[in-house]
Amino acid sequence: MKRVPMTAEGYQKLKEELDRLLKVERPKNIQDISEARAHGDLSENAEYHAAKEKQSFIEGRIQELQAKLALADVIDTSKINQSRVAFGAKVKVMDVEADEEYEFILVGPDEANVKAGKISITSPVGKALIGKEVGDVAVVKAPARTIEYEITGISFA
Repeated sequence: MKRVPMTAEGYQKLKEELDRLLKVERPKNIQDISEARAHGDLSENAEYHAAKEKQSFIEGRIQELQAKLALADVIDTSKINQSRVAFGAKVKVMDVEADEEYEFILVGPDEANVKAGKISITSPVGKALIGKEVGDVAVVKAPARTIEYEITGISFA
């Protein structure tokens, strides 16, 4: 199995979600199933079917989180050369054509959240930025157009 890079923060969030599912959601769901079962005829019991459906979702998510955590390779960004764009970097870029500034944080695929400015290192933008230094231009071939980002700043949290 291939290891997946992840920040310590991302690893912690997944671990917290798993703990919540195991310690809060699963026991509550078991109680809900028990209560619904007590109402009698299971073939026409909507509460029972809803609780069983939720149980299926919870168990699937638990397995998914356990797999992600098992494959996680938590990267210590303090040991990375911080003069170049690398995993965990906060990168300020200027869209050369549109003259707009953006800020991206390069994270693993499981942590990506475009609305929060977190992009995956495996995304086209992430791949274009990796290894660049301040002043370099990263070229991203997007379906609509080719985007040129000039790197204006690199920092690590």
